[in-house]
Amino acid sequence: MPNVRTAVIFFGVSLAVAFAVAPGQAWAWGKRAHAVINRTAIASLPGDGPVFLRKYMDYIGDTSTVPDTWRSVSEPFSKIQEDPNHGWFREQFAFIDPIPRSRYEFILALHREYLRIKDTDPETAQRTNVRWTGTLPYAAMESYGRLIAGMRLLRKAEAEGTDTRFLEQVCAFHVSQLGHYVGDGAQPLHGSIHSDGWRGDNPKGYTRDKAIHGRVESQFVDAIGLEDARILPHIPAVRRQRGDLFESVLTYLDESGSHVETIYQLDQRNAFGNPQDEPANALIVQQVAAGAAMLRDMVQRAWVESGQVPREDLPNPLDPKNPAYNPETGSAPALR
Repeated sequence: MPNVRTAVIFFGVSLAVAFAVAPGQAWAWGKRAHAVINRTAIASLPGDGPVFLRKYMDYIGDTSTVPDTWRSVSEPFSKIQEDPNHGWFREQFAFIDPIPRSRYEFILALHREYLRIKDTDPETAQRTNVRWTGTLPYAAMESYGRLIAGMRLLRKAEAEGTDTRFLEQVCAFHVSQLGHYVGDGAQPLHGSIHSDGWRGDNPKGYTRDKAIHGRVESQFVDAIGLEDARILPHIPAVRRQRGDLFESVLTYLDESGSHVETIYQLDQRNAFGNPQDEPANALIVQQVAAGAAMLRDMVQRAWVESGQVPREDLPNPLDPKNPAYNPETGSAPALR
C-alpha cells in the first residue's frame, strides 16, 4: 500500500516534534488511549461496513492525536479555532436549553449571556465564552459530515473503476480526526468545568491540582499498559444507526460527564497511582470502550449514508429564504 507507511512515519515525527516544542500543552487521553479507541473502533466494524479501513488501522491509530498538535501557541490562528473543539464544559452553559443545532447559534447564545451578566457577575462572565464552554459535539458532527463526503467520493470512484487508494486514505484521515473528538468525549474530565482540578465550592475536598487530568488519562493508562485486546470484549454491537445523531452525541457526552465525580473520588484515595486498582481500571476500560463504540457506530452510519442518494429536498442552511435562517449567523441550524 504505497504512501500509507510514509504517512504514518510523517505523522509520528510531527507528534514527537509537537511534544518537544509544547511541553505545557494539554494532551487529551494521551497517545495510548486515543490510539486504542481508534483501532478498536475499526476492528469492531461489521462485515457490511467500510472494512477497507482495516488496511489503515495502524495509520488511524498512530495519527489519533494529530488534532492536539493544532493547538500550539506557535500557530495562534489554528489554536484559537481548535482549542474549544476538545471540551464540553456543561456547567458553563446550563442556561442554554435546548442545545442549538449550529455552532454559531451556540456561540451567539453564549455571547448574549455574557452581555447580560458581565456587570452583575463578572467572574462567571469571564468564562462565558466559546473557549470555556467548548464545541466538541459540533466538531464531531462536522467531521462526520466530511467523512460522509469522502466516502461518497470513494464509492463513486469504485463504481467508475478508477483508482481508490488516495480516496481511501482521505477517508482514513477523516476517521482519525473524528476519532479524536469522539475519544475526547469519552474522557469524563473533558465534559466538565472540573477538567483540571475541582472548581468553585468544594465541600467534599476534592483536589484542585491541575495534574489530575494527566494522572487519569495518560499516566494511569500508560501504567496499566492498555491494549486493544482488553477493550474489544467490552465493545457492544452496532447501534445508533437511526434517529437524531446529534442528539446521540449529546447523550454520549452527558453519560461520559456523569463520571466526573467518580474520578475525583478515586483520586482521593490515590487510585490512579496504583495500576492494580480495580475500580480505576474498570472506569478506564469502560470509557475507552464507550469511545470506541461511539466512533465505530458513527463510521458505520457514515458508510451507509454515503451509499444513499443525497437528499435534494432538504432546505439549504445558507439560503436566506430558509424559514429558520438567522441573519446574525448567515445560516439556519442543521435539521439532521
